Amino acid sequence: MSERALVLGGGGSAGNAWLIGVIAGLVDAGLDVTEADLIIGTSAGSTAAAQITGATPTKLLADILAAAPQQRTGPVGSDGERVPIGPAADHMKKTSGIIGAAKDAADMRRRMGAAALAMDAASDGSGQTRWRATVAARLPSQRWPERTVLIVAVDAHTGEPVVFDRHSGVDLVDAVAASCANGFGVPPHTVGDSRYIDGGYRAGENADLAAGYRRVLVLSPLGGRTRMPLDWGLHLAAQADELRARGSRVETIFPDSNSRNAFGVDLMDPSTRPPVAKAGYNQGRALAEQFTEFWR
Repeated sequence: MSERALVLGGGGSAGNAWLIGVIAGLVDAGLDVTEADLIIGTSAGSTAAAQITGATPTKLLADILAAAPQQRTGPVGSDGERVPIGPAADHMKKTSGIIGAAKDAADMRRRMGAAALAMDAASDGSGQTRWRATVAARLPSQRWPERTVLIVAVDAHTGEPVVFDRHSGVDLVDAVAASCANGFGVPPHTVGDSRYIDGGYRAGENADLAAGYRRVLVLSPLGGRTRMPLDWGLHLAAQADELRARGSRVETIFPDSNSRNAFGVDLMDPSTRPPVAKAGYNQGRALAEQFTEFWR
């Protein structure tokens, strides 16, 4: 078996900040998980995978903390908590309806792709160009790293999952842009002759792609949760059990209470990134000793 795999799950803009914070905290406490033999990135985790292989986690964290402060979005409800509004709430409603109507995971992915393509057909087509530029600006390097990095997306036309790597003939920017294209606000991303949507429609973490690795560390901003029916087997617990059955040691890191509080209710709210990254950093530092024996 190969040695160490690092799995970075999806979770929006806030989830990306948490991933960077946790990894920076682990590194600063003496545990460098960026040296993994395999890194798997999905959606926000694909951005993080490209970022940590192109710059130090400490630098990435500093950039998040130095960003200009933004006002937290969303109104305050009767319970004192902020509630999602606009695109975030609309996205959840539409995708939940598609998931509920689907007969299985393959059907769900096809429906998601068809809905995303139909929505994009009514636009002026400029969104994809802007999205690619946005993703490019987030990456410290636009070259694939020499180590094995897998970026997960889903073909919007067929619903079939795809895994990009440095041998795929696809620019790193396009692979990440495809993996993060939720299709409902971020249009399906064109790569070659196909268009792609978010890799999270395959699975939130896609830890099963680490089969064959002795030690698998999964960082899940969503805490292993999924909106998919559990009998589809896409949830992290099922994938982790399968990896263990094949001989892998699997450990997971989920947001602690301080990190969950910093997330708020809208994972796409950029104002949460500094506090989420800081909470993740503190969590990573606190966990480093616990995971040292496992990782080394």
